Amino acid sequence: MLIVYAVLIVVIGVIAFVLTYKQLGRSDPNYREKSKSQVTLLSMIYLVSIVGSIVALVIYMTVR
Repeated sequence: MLIVYAVLIVVIGVIAFVLTYKQLGRSDPNYREKSKSQVTLLSMIYLVSIVGSIVALVIYMTVR
């Protein structure tokens, strides 16, 4: 059951990242170049959130 939850966390995180990245490309064509640092920061936030969620899930499942 742990694997199912971990996959679900990763899938939701990837979907959120892809949708956010697609939304960034819709606005001003120069916006993507101007905001590379913001996109990088947002990507790191997604990565930390996904990894943190999986770690929290593993800890929860082992304690439970």
